[in-house]
Amino acid sequence: MTQHTKNMLIAAALSLAFIGIWDYFYAFPQMDKQRARVIEQQREATLPKLGAPEKSAAGAARPLVLKNRAEALAASPRITIDTRSIAGSIALKGGRIDDVSLKNYHETVDRQSPIIVLLSPEESPEPYFAETGFLTAAVDEAPALPTTDTLWSADGEKLTATHPVTLSWENGQGLRFKRKISVDDEYLFTVEDSVENTTEKPVQLFSFTRVTRIGRPKSAGYAALHEGFIGVIGDEGAQEVNYDKIEKEPHGQKTFKGSGGWVGFTDKYWGAVVAPDQSAPLEARYSSIGANLKTYQADTVSEPKTLEPGKEISALAHVFAGAKEVDTLDAYKINPGLKRFDLLIDWGWFYFITRPMFRIIDFLYKILGNFGLAVLAVTVLVKLAFLPIANSSYKSIAKMRAIQPKIKELKEKYGDDKQKFNMEQMELYKREKISPLGGCIPMLLQIPVFFSLYKVLVVTIEMRQAPFYGWIKDLSAPDPTNIFNLFGLIPYDPTHIPMFGTYLALGVWPLLMGVTMWLQMKMNPEPTDEVQKIAFGWMPVMFTFTMGGFASGLVIYWTWNNLLSILQQWVIMTRAGVKFELWDNLRKTFSRA
Repeated sequence: MTQHTKNMLIAAALSLAFIGIWDYFYAFPQMDKQRARVIEQQREATLPKLGAPEKSAAGAARPLVLKNRAEALAASPRITIDTRSIAGSIALKGGRIDDVSLKNYHETVDRQSPIIVLLSPEESPEPYFAETGFLTAAVDEAPALPTTDTLWSADGEKLTATHPVTLSWENGQGLRFKRKISVDDEYLFTVEDSVENTTEKPVQLFSFTRVTRIGRPKSAGYAALHEGFIGVIGDEGAQEVNYDKIEKEPHGQKTFKGSGGWVGFTDKYWGAVVAPDQSAPLEARYSSIGANLKTYQADTVSEPKTLEPGKEISALAHVFAGAKEVDTLDAYKINPGLKRFDLLIDWGWFYFITRPMFRIIDFLYKILGNFGLAVLAVTVLVKLAFLPIANSSYKSIAKMRAIQPKIKELKEKYGDDKQKFNMEQMELYKREKISPLGGCIPMLLQIPVFFSLYKVLVVTIEMRQAPFYGWIKDLSAPDPTNIFNLFGLIPYDPTHIPMFGTYLALGVWPLLMGVTMWLQMKMNPEPTDEVQKIAFGWMPVMFTFTMGGFASGLVIYWTWNNLLSILQQWVIMTRAGVKFELWDNLRKTFSRA
């Protein structure tokens, strides 16, 4: 090695060392400070815009210093939350519900893995929190209201399902604020904010509720699953807006008006929403604030109330922070009467099929003790329901197979004259009383059922981490085995390959599905058109690659459905006198072996 080369290497090493030192001691701290400034600016923009433009929250925004979650929690005195379903705390500084973890749900199928963390303080890495309170008109003489810096006092140290807590604070100007918080054994907080006026002047106040999350959350990645803003305002249906769409709205916000309702955010399995008085008129808003690091907020504000001297007013609100369990959400529709609260789950367009589908599967699960067996059982029920139509269809297919020699003669007779061939073929169908579309009817009827089952497996938390047998530990996740790494013998996951990885999830069940689909198609007459013949021939292959990344429960359903269809079709067509060359060839092959 020449001296010149050595000098170049030494210079390069020193340069890399200098860059590392620079990044560690200057660049990275500066980036953190910049991020904190961005979030602080977003807070300053968020508070004045809550509700109508003339309404604002009292108090100035405080500087935000980024911390890890433990440090962020320690930055405020706290009231512990301990129920059957929730562990967490409420910050006395600001009075926010900003620390909620779900005891009954773990990050992975391993029961020793950490439990799910849903809500976190504003200064944590993934801020997500809910709050309620009062606003006043933006005038110079407006009294001080509680802010994010307000340090409340509490009459207890722990919030449980049987012991509510009450927070208190006085503004030093004659207004006394109280916030009574209770929680049930599931995921619903009830918050009653009240204020007493001991001055000689009336005060105009608005009650508000809001859920805020800073930064775009990680998506589950399902095109048929809504994640983002969600709510029901008044008598309308669900108001769903995703994160991308809200950013494209004028001024980054969308407003709704109605009587009662709720707003918040929904993820695949979790939700956090706020619900004010269900009988009072309100204005709701979804908003996105900031340039790079976005602050997303769903809030409501009531009509103004005048607090007379010597009087007290209150505002009741509910905060849901938890798992989107079907029975739990249905119960909250009844008590405390949250409008159409079951729509927090994205049941999709086929709501009228998807909901009953879940109920049937859940009923069968309670009998069989396994959601996988319940899926197999519901497949049998669906087949029985469509049995008359399927039998008629398979008889039509049998007739189609019986006239294949005649169709072959027509093709040879008319050669390249496709128009004449098609006309004679249709005449043949009429004489034989055959519907050429008869074989498609069962497939078409399956589409709504298939999609509803897909929705049930994807959106219902009851299916999350539900095991089947063998290697299937989670019916809502793809088959974990893969032919491209020899089913785990090679320590490599091909699904991580960009763009194409999702199509390389070929486990045992997707392969079985592809084989059963190929067998079923071989039982049907081949299309006379060569292009169609090629397309249909490749269809099982394409479906195998496409379905490989789907929930394993859905692939198991499709495989089992194919097997039942093959059996049903074989019985009907055998009775009709149809012979299957495929089966004869397979039987001869195995007999020789």
